[in-house]
Amino acid sequence: MPPRRLRWTLMALALSTLPSFSCAAPPRAEEGTPARPLVPPRIVAIGDIHGDLMAAQQALRLAGATDRRDRWVGGDLVVVQTGDLLDRGDEEKEILDLFSRLQDEARRGGGAVHLLNGNHELMNSYLDFRYVTDHGLEEFKGMVRVNPSDSLLATLEPQERLRGALFRPGGPMALELSKRPTALVIGPNVFVHGGVLPYHVEMGLDSMNAHVRSWLRNEAPQPEWIRGDLSPVWTRVYSDEPDVAACDTLALVLDSLGVQRMVVGHTVKRTGITSFCGGRVWCIDVGMSAYYQGRLEVLEIRGDVVRSLR
Repeated sequence: MPPRRLRWTLMALALSTLPSFSCAAPPRAEEGTPARPLVPPRIVAIGDIHGDLMAAQQALRLAGATDRRDRWVGGDLVVVQTGDLLDRGDEEKEILDLFSRLQDEARRGGGAVHLLNGNHELMNSYLDFRYVTDHGLEEFKGMVRVNPSDSLLATLEPQERLRGALFRPGGPMALELSKRPTALVIGPNVFVHGGVLPYHVEMGLDSMNAHVRSWLRNEAPQPEWIRGDLSPVWTRVYSDEPDVAACDTLALVLDSLGVQRMVVGHTVKRTGITSFCGGRVWCIDVGMSAYYQGRLEVLEIRGDVVRSLR
């Protein structure tokens, strides 16, 4: 096997020359969250929550988004949560309800809350429930009726069928996830759970978001690149101690998108929010959930000033 740096160089070259992936359904760039909303004076990015309501509440308060009653007080603040609200914890529904309400309150207050899909959201929609707690399999009771003759649900364990009916493409929760982008550009920042690769730039971020959206709506097949090393929600190219070749790939992507930095979650940083590649990528998954027992920390961006809040 070639050395790690050579492997990343070869990957960068291969990815940069891949053709755009076509999906059965045409992209709908006008729907959902646009890839490039207006630039706010202040952005706070929040990493992986994993079913921990208290972590979500504390992170939002630390960001200056909410008060102690969990009401929006952020004004024109923009919050970006980079995915993985789901799995590993027991309070998923409460967290989803909280963020849904805050999206409405923020909009009325002149701000915004953007939720991205992480690998754990999309895992639930391709019916991979390995990281769902026992409570998580029961938490959404009453939201959907399970059809006993459904051949797809019949392939699941009996205790998984309720969740399967909710999160399968076209199901109520999958339709909610379809409203979220996979990657989002705000001013000089691109936000994504795992990372944007040259392949995704070639495809176009709006097109990539639209392909995922169409799959979640059950309007098109699952994109082949949503799993594995080419996935924007699975790759760790920029978050797992990137070497020079990985940083070169990052620079290629950022320059192609016309942005300065990338903000990612997905890879737990036990020492807190970490930047690599001369501050061009910021890794904000600090394992703040009860499952990981990490520190509470969020990322604040004010123009060119980027810093962690603890």
